[in-house]
Amino acid sequence: MSYGDVTIIYYVVLCLLSICIMSFAVKLFLLCKNNPLMKRKESTLPAACKVSASSYPLMEIDAATDGFSHRRIIGKGRLGTVFAAVMPKGELAAAKRIHPRLVLNNAGFGFSSTIKWLSLSDHPHVVPITGFSEAPGERIIVTEFNGMLSLDFYLHQNPDGLALLDWGRRLRIAAGTARGIEYLHEVAAPSIIHGCVKPSNILIDAKFCARICDYGLNFLAPHERDGLVGYVDEEYWIGKRCASKESDAFGFGVVLLELLSGRRSEGGLIVEWAIPLIKGMKFSELLDPRLVIPSDFKPLIRLARVALACVGNCRKNRPSMVQVATILSNLEM
Repeated sequence: MSYGDVTIIYYVVLCLLSICIMSFAVKLFLLCKNNPLMKRKESTLPAACKVSASSYPLMEIDAATDGFSHRRIIGKGRLGTVFAAVMPKGELAAAKRIHPRLVLNNAGFGFSSTIKWLSLSDHPHVVPITGFSEAPGERIIVTEFNGMLSLDFYLHQNPDGLALLDWGRRLRIAAGTARGIEYLHEVAAPSIIHGCVKPSNILIDAKFCARICDYGLNFLAPHERDGLVGYVDEEYWIGKRCASKESDAFGFGVVLLELLSGRRSEGGLIVEWAIPLIKGMKFSELLDPRLVIPSDFKPLIRLARVALACVGNCRKNRPSMVQVATILSNLEM
């Protein structure tokens, strides 16, 4: 056999091999495409990535809030004052104006980049951040606002709000809040630590769906005790005052105690009061006396035990929000 014949045979074999490989690849592609499991996985993928928050000139925010008019104030907290704002396109929003002293303390921090990152959060139980404004001496965060009121308002400020918060809705609020924090901890990348989980940072919409706000903003006031005492664990104050997933779980446990008892945290005194009652199975003394105890109050007992696990354990023994959200979602169902 001549050298030319060998060469021809070589190329023929190579072509046949290439055709076989291509045929196999096409068949594999068609098999995967028609696989129902693959279709279901593809259907769960988001259609598009969420766009980060818009940057607004300070003049636009000033105009949207009527010059930060006191008549537009809808809330005050440890980080700043919240104003109802009518944005340039006519949409209603909430504009949180950060306290000037906190702005001064964080002058060199990457405010805009942090807010853009936080604004990528996308979950039914998380309030979207839609914009921000940064100017000398000014830091403003714009969020979605649909007339939502805080859990703190319903529980502790509005006498009529109590009638709206029956046990079923309280359980629903607890489960929704847990799922929102679970999303921040485990789905957001990198993880987002809330830093101050408490009733005033849980908003309730018209359908009584809980939505978390002010997440990831603890960097603005890590050493501020006002508004934070009672909602973070002892390890927070002993250490470098750095929020963690475990301190968020503790704060959520305090929220559960407030939902169950109707009492305020009172700087953490609710924890000292509630732990012996839960351990002693004295649920009649624990539960909000203003509400009628349901005939089947086993879910409330389970809720109390989850609260105890969150506030009664050290960080290494505290349940994760994944575990908590799973338990409360099952209770809600």
